[in-house]
Amino acid sequence: MTMNHEKEVIADTGGLSRRDVLKGGTALGVLSVAGFGTQSLAQAAVPSLPMAFRTEVEVAFRINGAQTALALDPRSSLLDVLRDQLGLTGAKKGCDHGQCGACTVHVDGRRVAACMTLAVQVDDLDVTTIEGLAEGDVLHPMQQAFIDHDALQCGYCTPGQIMAGVACVREGHAGSPQQIREYMSGNLCRCGAYPGIVAAIEDAARVMEG
Repeated sequence: MTMNHEKEVIADTGGLSRRDVLKGGTALGVLSVAGFGTQSLAQAAVPSLPMAFRTEVEVAFRINGAQTALALDPRSSLLDVLRDQLGLTGAKKGCDHGQCGACTVHVDGRRVAACMTLAVQVDDLDVTTIEGLAEGDVLHPMQQAFIDHDALQCGYCTPGQIMAGVACVREGHAGSPQQIREYMSGNLCRCGAYPGIVAAIEDAARVMEG
């Protein structure tokens, strides 16, 4: 490309020189470091889309027994909706890749990784989180067993462990310590409280099945 041709290309883009472009890139980087997210900058630079081009969808479901309806970005994960829009922060964001189990919740009684579940997938379904497990001030047998057996250390994974433990019992997979370990293998405890977790599930299973 010749120098003259390069100047013609720059002229076609509004008269910006390479120096102007570099300045703009530097400014964007400074604003990002200062706390102005690139999404906010993009929104400021691009006019809002007409209503016809917006992608929000209406999703209605029951959360811990209460009916709720939200307008959501169809790309939103159930975990983000629970934590950021409904204020239910019991389900934790751990790996955000469905590998640690910290975000385990129940959908129609089945355990799922909320970080890997799109919120639109629970339309017209029942979602239960750790906040909805107890009955008033009476703890669920699994919650009480985790306390009794000191089945936690830092506690970050505990809500997901409890929700998975309840499902493990309901699925009929709490017949032995070996079986519990196998069917709880998707829930990681980085503190290593596994002996207490297994003992708690065994104890709770006797109450839940009794």
